[in-house]
Amino acid sequence: MLSVVALLSALATQAQPGRFGYRHRPIPRVRHTTTYYSPCNNSYSHTNAYYGLRIGMGISTILSNDHSLEGGTTRTGLNLGMAAGFQVAPSTPLYIETGLYYIEKGGERDRDESLTYNLNYMEVPLLIKYQIGIDSNTSVQPFCGVYAALGVNGKKKDYMQRTASDAFEGADGFKRYDGGLRLGCGLQVSHLYGEVGYDLGLADIGHDFFDRAHTSCIFASIGVNF
Repeated sequence: MLSVVALLSALATQAQPGRFGYRHRPIPRVRHTTTYYSPCNNSYSHTNAYYGLRIGMGISTILSNDHSLEGGTTRTGLNLGMAAGFQVAPSTPLYIETGLYYIEKGGERDRDESLTYNLNYMEVPLLIKYQIGIDSNTSVQPFCGVYAALGVNGKKKDYMQRTASDAFEGADGFKRYDGGLRLGCGLQVSHLYGEVGYDLGLADIGHDFFDRAHTSCIFASIGVNF
């Protein structure tokens, strides 16, 4: 745009008459600056970091060979938190994103008796995100990476026996530490942001060495980036 303005100004000055008719003036030189992509406004600017707020829901289950968990159904829970992304290099729309989230996971078993497992975590992801610009206000953002989580509270309920206990306590409780893979894709329109993704737990949260248990969660969230 600066080049076009400079060219028009030069053409205008060339049309000014001098003492012996029209005189010519040199076109001013324009200095070019290096800029980089910003996901805040989906355009090239001088911002190489962004921050965001997220809220959404997840559908989770527990994958296990334990008889009390085998054949379980899904559980719906809340997820909310904040994110921060930093550009890897000024010449590429590649970002590293992290954050802090509260995520409700767990599962249900309703084959012989009604059992529910509510496992609530504080989760920190570490993702690689690539910004694909569609136009000046829209971008698609696929991502992949890992996450680490700590169980902060949870309940294990047996509706047949009418009992409830802490899901992370006792000999038959779950381990508090979890971790695994995360992948998904986001869509940003101006400052509005939405994403869908999948958490695959790789850590064994089972209470017994021979009875392994892993979390699994499909999630969707919306929010803003600024």
